[in-house]
Amino acid sequence: MMDAATDLRPAKAETFLAGLQAGMIGALWMLFWMGLIAGWQRRSFWTPENLMAGVFHPQRGIRVDFGAPTLSGLALYLTLYSLLGSGFALLCGGRRMRPPRLTLLSLVFALAWYYASFHLIWRSAAPAMLLNASGSTLIGHVIYGIALGRFPTHFPSQYRPVAEIVAEPESKIIAP
Repeated sequence: MMDAATDLRPAKAETFLAGLQAGMIGALWMLFWMGLIAGWQRRSFWTPENLMAGVFHPQRGIRVDFGAPTLSGLALYLTLYSLLGSGFALLCGGRRMRPPRLTLLSLVFALAWYYASFHLIWRSAAPAMLLNASGSTLIGHVIYGIALGRFPTHFPSQYRPVAEIVAEPESKIIAP
């Protein structure tokens, strides 16, 4: 017989928010990685964000420093990848999967997004983004996928299996 605490299933809102949080964390790690590699290649740390800012500011060209357009590129990255995380969580949230399988599925999802976005979407929406299609961006999407696969850890504690919740020690009652 299953314990009542392990039988709880999160509502769609909690699943959406857990995916949103995992997507945001994954996007931040991905952008940090891509910024480090850009710096190592003697480019600006903000190159990925500046290339994404080309969606909103195509007439300005590619900036090399941090500026107001960089913020719009950063906001677009975080919004887009957070919503992707929510979509992934909603697709997989109702199923109970073991963490290795969920991580593998999230890696496939992240890599499929990488290939779809760079081969279909950015070609017409923001051609400058194609300059960002490199091995470091591919590895960044792997990092994003790993973080995305951990979305169940962002559920409130009542929705996690009892084994994942650290039990508080029972208080000792001293009888008179």
